[in-house]
Amino acid sequence: MNPELAPHSPRVMRAVATMEAVKGIVVLGAGFGLLALLHRDVRQVAVSLVTHLHLDPEAHYAGLFVNAAARLTDARLWAGAALALAYSAIRAAEAYGLWHDRRWAAWLGATSGAIYLPIEVYELWHKPGAVKAATLALNVTVVTYLVWTLRKRRA
Repeated sequence: MNPELAPHSPRVMRAVATMEAVKGIVVLGAGFGLLALLHRDVRQVAVSLVTHLHLDPEAHYAGLFVNAAARLTDARLWAGAALALAYSAIRAAEAYGLWHDRRWAAWLGATSGAIYLPIEVYELWHKPGAVKAATLALNVTVVTYLVWTLRKRRA
């Protein structure tokens, strides 16, 4: 165990590191998905997806999705893919640092996790749901654990 962040549970820290790595991998995959849409009629792809799911493309939410897809340009797809790459790089760095008990990674994880808390509370308040509640609970748990670890290290 690296004394840089001791005392803490290496298992818990590695579980948090794994979770961050998985989030980065998922978003990186989404970024590649955006690149797969380059030079294609994205609106038509959206209509095909909506109809494949047996939804009416003229229905409210399906229509919003199709209209949003129609506004996607190659430049916006590139920008989205670049943002996905940047997000994934941050998650990978955090995962590496947490796996190796680096203090900077605990700060990064606590800060980046805390940024989402007000948004998650707002979403849960306005549209309650089990997934939103579980996401908020997990995020609060991770942020609390990382802050606790940092405070224990300081004391």
